[in-house]
Amino acid sequence: MTGDEIRKSFIEFFEQKNHKHFESASLIPEDKTLLLTVAGMVPFKAFFLGEKKAPYKRITTYQKCIRTNDLENVGVTPRHHTFFEMLGNFSFGDYFKRESIKWSWEYITEVLKLDKERLYISVHYTDDEAYDIWVKEVGIDPSHMAKLGDDDNWWAAGPIGSCGPCSEIYFDTRNMGPNNEELNLKFGEEGNRYLEIWNLVFTEWNRLEDGSLVPLPEKNIDTGAGLERIASVIQNKENNFETDIFTNITKEIKNLLDIKENTTASKIIADHIRASVFLISDGVMPSNEGRGYILKKLIRRAYGTGATQNEKVFNNGDLFLHKLVDVVVDTMKQAYPELVDKKEMVKEVLKEEEEKFAKTLKSGTELLLEQIKIEKTDKLSSDVTFKLYDTYGFPFELTKLVSDMHGKKVSEEEFNEKLQEQVNRSKNARVVLSDMIKDEFIDDFYKKHGETKFTGYETLVDTATVLSVEKTENGIQLILDKTPFYSAQGGQVSDKGIIYNDKFKASVIEMAKKSDIFMHYIDILEGSVPQVGDIVNLEVDKVFRAGTMRNHTATHILHKAIKEVLGDYVNQAGSLVFDKGLRFDFTYNKALTKEEILKIEKRVNEIIQNNNRVEVTYTTQEEADKMGVIALFGEKYKEIVRVVDIVDYSAELCGGTHCSHTGLVGSFYITSEESKASGVRRINAITAMSAYEQSRENMDYLYDMSQIFKVDQSNLLEQINKNKEELKEKDNEILRLKEKLIDLELNETLKGYEEVNGVKILVKELKVDSEDLKTIADKAKLKLDNVVILFAAKNKENIVFVSTVSENLTKKYKAGEIVKFIATKTGGNGGGRPDFARAGGKDQAKLASSLSETIEFIKAK
Repeated sequence: MTGDEIRKSFIEFFEQKNHKHFESASLIPEDKTLLLTVAGMVPFKAFFLGEKKAPYKRITTYQKCIRTNDLENVGVTPRHHTFFEMLGNFSFGDYFKRESIKWSWEYITEVLKLDKERLYISVHYTDDEAYDIWVKEVGIDPSHMAKLGDDDNWWAAGPIGSCGPCSEIYFDTRNMGPNNEELNLKFGEEGNRYLEIWNLVFTEWNRLEDGSLVPLPEKNIDTGAGLERIASVIQNKENNFETDIFTNITKEIKNLLDIKENTTASKIIADHIRASVFLISDGVMPSNEGRGYILKKLIRRAYGTGATQNEKVFNNGDLFLHKLVDVVVDTMKQAYPELVDKKEMVKEVLKEEEEKFAKTLKSGTELLLEQIKIEKTDKLSSDVTFKLYDTYGFPFELTKLVSDMHGKKVSEEEFNEKLQEQVNRSKNARVVLSDMIKDEFIDDFYKKHGETKFTGYETLVDTATVLSVEKTENGIQLILDKTPFYSAQGGQVSDKGIIYNDKFKASVIEMAKKSDIFMHYIDILEGSVPQVGDIVNLEVDKVFRAGTMRNHTATHILHKAIKEVLGDYVNQAGSLVFDKGLRFDFTYNKALTKEEILKIEKRVNEIIQNNNRVEVTYTTQEEADKMGVIALFGEKYKEIVRVVDIVDYSAELCGGTHCSHTGLVGSFYITSEESKASGVRRINAITAMSAYEQSRENMDYLYDMSQIFKVDQSNLLEQINKNKEELKEKDNEILRLKEKLIDLELNETLKGYEEVNGVKILVKELKVDSEDLKTIADKAKLKLDNVVILFAAKNKENIVFVSTVSENLTKKYKAGEIVKFIATKTGGNGGGRPDFARAGGKDQAKLASSLSETIEFIKAK
């Protein structure tokens, strides 16, 4: 079976068991506590924690994942990857251990047809229930069973919260090791012979703060089977990189780099190029922080690895990574068809990052190889590894790779001590599943009251019953049975307004939403705090809401207009919608031209003027996909999705509030376009009255300027350019006059030099503009032969020094040493060439004495 066939068989098997198939979620998780999707269960975290109700009790997926915590092992071992796929089946309060165990065995033995005699099972030592199901009901020989401890067979969300035992399925590869050292290895011991292919997690307990375990009201199943590992078993390969998932990619790598065998280098590149293609496709761009830093590190490590294998890449900076995109897409497109449309964009991003790194690679590698030859011990100094990174942008991993190839050790710990900032960045990069502790209050509240009914799509005024009142760090928190107040999500900020009855009045200062429960944070303006059971009136600030609606609708129009002008592969990377304006981030790897900005702005205004109808409908995710609706991550796993359709123009999945017609946006004005991060651009814009006010301000400014220049506004630019030329001519005339003045005063400047053994020493302070010191020094050197010159001039609170030395004297007298000497005497620093140098000082009170000391310093030469 091929990788594609394994995926298909897995999904079809669990669909027959009444599971709903969900497509893979993005590598950028909805969960803000994680940088990347690191496991198959991440997209369902909210369901497991009870924060959201799962749309289906049974779900199955194949999920793309990224982990970089074992980066140094990628390509070295047969199994380690940064990008990998997890096959999973999940139960949310439905079936449990018996079904999970029996179905996994059925799939492995009847669909994959693995030899039962080569399969082994582990369970937690306390889990007699799972053990008995395996032995008594499935029929596993007890000699193929092992009871292991917490490190192997216990999963926990954190120190407290959801947890439970695991059961792992292993396959005996019968690979005894190069020297048969695993011949007598016992199941459950450390080694490579027994390969874990499936993990069944039984989430059934809640660990309290005192360490005790209480049963969860709903027991869940989370399973994960590694596609790459299963493929290696099915295809009888000792190494994941020898499966059909990788073979076409490694073949192309060998062709491009002229590598004969499947080396460690080709495996590293194969792994990293897959990860890079998927990360970029999901909207991650190379940068110096967060997930962008992870991508940048993978690209540079892959390119650097290729450079160690091919002289053309190393010597000429030849680019090759972007040429691998086609084969990666061809290999993966059956499972991930979206890669096809994004292929060209991925190539552009990869090529740009390759070009950046290629410029620094050669000089850095040459320095590294030189240091390796010089170093007499078997260890490379951390001074070298730090300099390579700091000066040449050389990744530590590449330094380690090249050093390993030449028998030199390097210390990552010592490197990190010298680079604390990168330590913090590395910590961010090493993502783990964490912060998965239940909010017990919200969990209990949801079970008792259910979700808050949101009425804000239909009305801005409502009445509701108070269900909870709490004093929190954010102020008084109210939970009501219903609300018209929108809570910030999807880039749109929360509504403002008031809540009141005949006993109190309060302003709503913030909103929050968790598990579909709306929390109102209020500031009491009059009266006392309301009580549970009170009936209250709610009024959303209609002016504020109208502003956010206009800007949210404008954001949707802008999104489509950007795609029309720049290309359909451009995707939203974030947004902020508020009453006064909007901010829109999108994936694009270069600054927009003035023409592109104007085209986008004009297109948005055209749609506003067209007054297109805005319709909201509800449908299934599947139907929305068929309609070609733009799907932003975050709506992906809801059973019913909300479609905001700007009729005849664009449709997006969105939970925000919108105008009924585009004409209500009024007008649209782009105020700025800038870089947010590498590969991500940001547009700031305003609409309606804000756009009018900005336009009025600009018109007033033009009027004022035209009055100053005494011309009509239509001739203002022409007049400014004319004045600019006149100023340029006057500046040139000033320079000419300044040159003449310097020539006239030069004879006075040359007086007072000392002569020692035929060498003239001219050291003095000049009462001139510090910018003229170099010109004066150069002219003085032309007038005097065999001369050492140092001139100083005070500049506001500082001092500027310039030194110049006749060419025939530079072996003995060096201008750089002279300026450094006097600069340090006055609290500054500087240096330069032997014939000319510049420096700065700070303490003007020490200037006179320092000049005298400098004369003696020169004489001593």
